[in-house]
Amino acid sequence: MSSTAPSPPLHTAPFWPLVIAAAAILVLTMGARQSLGLFIAPLNAATGLGIASISLAFAVSQFVWGAAQPIYGALAERWGTRQVITVGAVLTTLGTAAAPFASSTGGLVFWIGIVAAAGAAGGSFAILIGGIARHLPEQRRAFATGFINAGSSFGQFVFAPLAQGLIGAFGWVSALLALAASALLTIPLAWYLTTHTAVAAAAAGAHAAAIEAPALGAQLRRACRERSYLMLHLAFFTCGFHIAFLVTHLPGEVALCGLAPTVSASALALIGLFNIAGSLSAGALSQRYRMKDVLMAMYGARALIIAVYLLAPKTALTFYVFAAALGFTYLATVPPTAGLVGKIFGPRHLATLFGLTLVTHQVGGFFGAWLGGVTISRYGDYTWMWYADIALALFAVVCHLPIRETRPLARSVTA
Repeated sequence: MSSTAPSPPLHTAPFWPLVIAAAAILVLTMGARQSLGLFIAPLNAATGLGIASISLAFAVSQFVWGAAQPIYGALAERWGTRQVITVGAVLTTLGTAAAPFASSTGGLVFWIGIVAAAGAAGGSFAILIGGIARHLPEQRRAFATGFINAGSSFGQFVFAPLAQGLIGAFGWVSALLALAASALLTIPLAWYLTTHTAVAAAAAGAHAAAIEAPALGAQLRRACRERSYLMLHLAFFTCGFHIAFLVTHLPGEVALCGLAPTVSASALALIGLFNIAGSLSAGALSQRYRMKDVLMAMYGARALIIAVYLLAPKTALTFYVFAAALGFTYLATVPPTAGLVGKIFGPRHLATLFGLTLVTHQVGGFFGAWLGGVTISRYGDYTWMWYADIALALFAVVCHLPIRETRPLARSVTA
C-alpha cells in the first residue's frame, strides 16, 4: 500500500485529558443526534406532515452532517478546533430549538436537516479525531480513536432513555428544547480540549515548523487516485445506510410489532451501550490486526445479525438482543476506517480526508433514512429495507478485499 512516511506528532500532549475531553464532546453531540428518531411519531402527530416528509428532513440531516465535516476540517486546520466546535454548538442549539415550531416540510428540512445538522458536524468525529491525532504518539492513535468514538455510543446510551423520559414527563417539545440546550455544553469542553493541544503545539516550537507535510491540494489529488481510499468510501456508504435507517426507523419498527415506545428507547440505549465495547475493541484490534480485516468481520457480522433478526419472533427480548448484537458493530467501524485513512496519508490532513469519507457515509445515511420512510409508506413495513441492509453489508465485505494494508506488528495497548 502506498503511504506517506509517518510524520512525528507536533508534540506529545497529555493523553487522557485529550481523549476524555474529545469523547465528552461526542457524548453530547452524537447522543442527542442519535436519539432524534424518538421524535418522529410526535412530530407526525403534531404536524400531520406524514412519515415520508419527516423522513426526508432526517435524510437531508444525514447528508448535511456528513457534507459539512470536510469543510469544518479545513476550517479547523486554518482557524482552530475551538472556533469550529463553538460555531457548531450555536447552530445545533438554534436548529434543534426551532424545529418544534416548523409547520411545513420545508421548515423542518431547514431547521433539522440543514441548521442543526451543520452545527452537529462541528463537534463530530473528523474534527475531534483530526484535531488531536498529531498530538498523540502514533502507536496510541488507534486506541484513542476507539475511545473517542465510544463517547458517541455512551451518549446514545444516556440520551435515548433520557429523551424518552422527558417526552413522557414534559412533552416532546420540552424534550427537544432540552436536547437543544445540551449542545452548548460542548463549548467549555472545546476550550479545555484546545488548551491542551495549544500548549503542546507551542512547546514543539521550531520542531513543528520543521515538519514537512504535503499541501492539502496535493493530498486531495493523490486521494482521488488511491484505490484503497476509494474502496473505503464505498464501504463506508454502507455503514451510513445501516446506521441512519436504524436510528431513524427502529422506533417505527417497534411500533409495527405492537410494542411500547419504551422498547424503542431501551433498544437505542442498548445499541449505544454495546457499541462502547465495540468501539474500544475495534481500536485495540486495529493495533494488532489489519484494519481491513477488522472491518470485514464487522460488516459480515451485520449481515448475519440482521438475517437472524428477520427469522426471530418480534418480542421485546428479540429487539434487545438484536440491539445489543448490532450495537457492537454499530459505529465501531469508525476507528479502523479513520486509522486506515491516517495510515495511507498521515495525520496532517486527517480531519479533511476522513471528513470526506464521512460525506460518503452520510450519502448512504440520506438513502437509509429517506428510503425507510418511502418503504413504510408504500409497503406498510420495512422488510425490503432489511434485505437491502444485508446485501449492502456483504457488498462492504467485498469492497475491503482489494485494500492494500501491511500487517501491523503485534503490540499491547497501554492505557
